[in-house]
Amino acid sequence: MQRLDALVVSDRMEHVQSLVRILDELLINVYVACNLRQAREVLSRQPLSIVFCDELVAGGSYRDLLQSGDAMRKASRYVIMLHTGEWDEYLEAMHLGAFDVIRCPIQPTDVEMALIHASRDQVQKAMWISA
Repeated sequence: MQRLDALVVSDRMEHVQSLVRILDELLINVYVACNLRQAREVLSRQPLSIVFCDELVAGGSYRDLLQSGDAMRKASRYVIMLHTGEWDEYLEAMHLGAFDVIRCPIQPTDVEMALIHASRDQVQKAMWISA
């Protein structure tokens, strides 16, 4: 299976540290952006398998990233990290194009499940394209 590349978009050091630790243990290539400008720069340089993005980030919110056409073409799976975890916010994120939503504080099992779903989705898309 192809190794996943992940981008962590967060200006919260505790989220960055938690995600980098979890993803490193799973042998995921990790890139970090502390604001939306940096995230767009990373996404403009290379396609990424999955993006973990805080609901609010320096320079805007996950909505700005999801609504950016260039960003959506460069990464097919966005996982939004919600702090409130309310049902309405979950539905909005999914409606805007998020692949998955996890709640803070970040739990390793939530990250692992998002990665499992992303890996399955990647394999299914590859099979569909090659058919």
